[in-house]
Amino acid sequence: MSTKKLYNLLAILMVTALAISACGSAATEAPAATEAPAATEAPAATEAAPTEAMEPVTITYFIDDNPTNVASAENQIAAFEAANPGIKVELETHPGGGEGDNLVKTRLSTGEMADVFRYNSGAKFQELNPEQNLLDLTDEAFQANVIDSFKPVVTANGRIYGAPEEAAMGGGVLYNKKIYAELGLSVPKSWAEFMANNEAIKAAGKVAVIQTFGDTWTSQLFVLADYYNVQVAVPDFAEKYTANQAKYATTPAALKSFERQEEIFKGGYLNPDFGAAKFDDGIRMVALGEGAHYPMLTFAIGAIAQNYPDNLADVGFFAMPGDDASKNGLTVWMPAAIYISKNTSHPEEAKKFLAFVASTDGCDARSGANGATGPYLIKGCELPADVPPAVADLLPYFQIDGGTAPALEFLSPIKGPSLEQITVEVGSGIRSATDAAALYDIDVEKQAQQLGLPGW
Repeated sequence: MSTKKLYNLLAILMVTALAISACGSAATEAPAATEAPAATEAPAATEAAPTEAMEPVTITYFIDDNPTNVASAENQIAAFEAANPGIKVELETHPGGGEGDNLVKTRLSTGEMADVFRYNSGAKFQELNPEQNLLDLTDEAFQANVIDSFKPVVTANGRIYGAPEEAAMGGGVLYNKKIYAELGLSVPKSWAEFMANNEAIKAAGKVAVIQTFGDTWTSQLFVLADYYNVQVAVPDFAEKYTANQAKYATTPAALKSFERQEEIFKGGYLNPDFGAAKFDDGIRMVALGEGAHYPMLTFAIGAIAQNYPDNLADVGFFAMPGDDASKNGLTVWMPAAIYISKNTSHPEEAKKFLAFVASTDGCDARSGANGATGPYLIKGCELPADVPPAVADLLPYFQIDGGTAPALEFLSPIKGPSLEQITVEVGSGIRSATDAAALYDIDVEKQAQQLGLPGW
């Protein structure tokens, strides 16, 4: 895909994208050669006296333990260290989901955060108290490489604190193409079509919908990936939601997000081990045809490429269907970002690492680990022509006027921290959709008050 075409896709992703100019680096003039002083009985050629090698500076990098992200980080670190022999990067990992969120926030608040860390952008970034805890990166030269549409989601009070670590993602449903071909199914564009497919798959004795509540964060997709459909029905929902003028429980289009997850459970479409299964089980099941549908972000394509490369062509992707097939569209996630702790002892080395990640070499290192999973938000990073089918399925949404909408967490600073526990309860039949939406509204209220937003 050409750079120009990729930019066109990314322009649709966000409301504004400004032109970016490359930042040139001044070349230094090589010093003139000098002659060695004359010496008696000196050999024709002499070697410079050996000097004691300096110990490399070591910086730490803290990320979640998702295998896809670990593989990417290891590739990026290896490439960075090869280009910067005086710097070593030590990788540390933490669990995903709420447990990982708490660890990140605890280490920041206690001053024990790693030099560099990977975390969400958007609403979750705002929870980090960036002005107090993060190094200001607004004036760093590498920001010229970052496409402007990304910068607002790592900005607080006009200052930029991060750089994108991965590709933009779609939220929707990964599906097994062999099961679809076997049963003669078509990709659904409405919720009714999706449920009809689920019923046909169940009737054939197969798992229709894969859920992996052993990793609680994966439970949120039915709600979060449905935001495009909420916005179609209520275009100003994000604005009213942020101003405490709209609620999930009292906005029918938003309540449907919970109701649809409840409907899936009541239909008996889930894998028997949905309560204990984890993300790794989910990608295995959809790749090998042990289940037909896995609601997920498209970054998971990288995990399939890494762990099940022979089955990569068997997995496709479609957006979360809504009520109206004629208004089918994609909810889009901005990439996670990397940040520098304000307490780092090695700010210059940490900045060099971020500059590498926010470069074409950084993109190449990530793609080398997991393949291409979506459009990068780094200038000059192109997708290869032979992208996996699921990535090819993702891109047409960007080519349709109005075919994408940012996820709510990139339009509003509010995202309740308990959502993943609430959606586990809905998806397990423990809590009704109506009760869950009301509970989430309470969770959101607490978060908005902590952020000091007006109207709360």
